[in-house]
Amino acid sequence: MYPFVVFVLLLLNWIIFSGKFDAFHLGLGVISCLFVTWISQDFLFYDRSKGLKERMHEAWAFLCYIPWLTWEVVLANIHVLKLAMTNKGYMEMAPRVVTIKTILKTDFAKFVFANSITLTPGTITMLVRGDIIHVHVMSQFLEDDLLSGAIEKKVAEIFEPGVLQKA
Repeated sequence: MYPFVVFVLLLLNWIIFSGKFDAFHLGLGVISCLFVTWISQDFLFYDRSKGLKERMHEAWAFLCYIPWLTWEVVLANIHVLKLAMTNKGYMEMAPRVVTIKTILKTDFAKFVFANSITLTPGTITMLVRGDIIHVHVMSQFLEDDLLSGAIEKKVAEIFEPGVLQKA
């Protein structure tokens, strides 16, 4: 079942992004997607204990997470602009490395969390090792925002809702 789902998702992406609907391009898409499904089906949906209903819920929750993350990126952009363009911002700038112990357990949830941090201006995930994540931040404001745990909680709500009850 999972290889079929992976193939369909890849083929839909191929069709949407290529914009070509002739037999040649669709044939190339089918061949390419079959090959990629064959070599990488274990990477997508690694945890096969979840059913299709749970996966669809995760996909929907992730799609709802994207606008929230986009807003956080906008806010961080405004802050970084202030840091770069004002004397007060220059005085506030204090780059440092912050170490976070995450509550997330799965590698995929940690991957989404680390990439969400890196997408946010003024922060870069430097290292993820086990439950420890090292992040470079540009200011105290960004550190406080990161340590508030908002991104981590949102990611946990999507991929590991049971973790929030335990924490």
